Amino acid sequence: MDVSAARYGRPRIEAELEALIVRLARENPGFGFEKIQGELLKLGYDVSISTVRAVFARHHIPSSPERDRAHINWRTFLNHYRAQMLACDLFTIETVFLKTVYILFFIDVGTRRVYLAGCTQHPDTAWVTQQARQLTWQLQEQNSHKLFLIHDRDTKFTAPFDTVFASEGVEVVLTPYHAPDANAFAERWIRSVRHECLDQLLILNETHLRRVLTEYIDY
Repeated sequence: MDVSAARYGRPRIEAELEALIVRLARENPGFGFEKIQGELLKLGYDVSISTVRAVFARHHIPSSPERDRAHINWRTFLNHYRAQMLACDLFTIETVFLKTVYILFFIDVGTRRVYLAGCTQHPDTAWVTQQARQLTWQLQEQNSHKLFLIHDRDTKFTAPFDTVFASEGVEVVLTPYHAPDANAFAERWIRSVRHECLDQLLILNETHLRRVLTEYIDY
C-alpha cells in the first residue's frame, strides 16, 4: 500500500479555480453540480462533478434547489415590503494621506432616498449606535415609519446598533448567508457613488469626504 497516497489522497484543485466555483454557485442559485461543471468547461477548466461537489461541501454551500428556494423567498419578501424597508451598509475609501475612512449610510428601499449617517476612521460600537439613534430621530421628525432594516452580517453592526431600531419597532433583518446580492439596493448605490463621484476625486479627510457625499446626495 502506498502510504503517502493514503495520507494525502487526490490533490485539491488550485485556489483560483475553487474561488471560481464558489462564485458561480453563489451568484447563480439555479446552478447545480452539472451546470457548474459545464460552465467551467466553457472557460477551459475540465473538472469532475465530484470535484464541484467537494467544493460545495468545503464551503457549506447548499444544493441548487435549496439556494434557489432561498433566493426566491428573499426576493418575494423585498418586493412585498419595499415601501416599509430601509437598508444600510458600510464601505471604505482611502484619503490622499492613506487613511481609511468608513462611510455608513441608509437607503429607503421604496423611494431610493439616501441618508448619509457619517464618516469615521473608527467605526466602533459607540459610533455606529449613535448614528442609528440620529437616523431614528430624523425619521420621527419626517413622520416616516419603517418596519424593517436590512443589513449584512458585518460585525460592525453590533447588538446595541440593532437595539436602537428594535426600540422603535423596526425589525432588523440580516441578509442570508452566501447571498452577496441580497442587499442589492445598498450595493448599487455604493457602485454609483464610487463611479460617478469618489473615483474622480482626491479625498483629503473625513470633513472633505462628508461634504463631497452630501453634495452628491443632494444633487
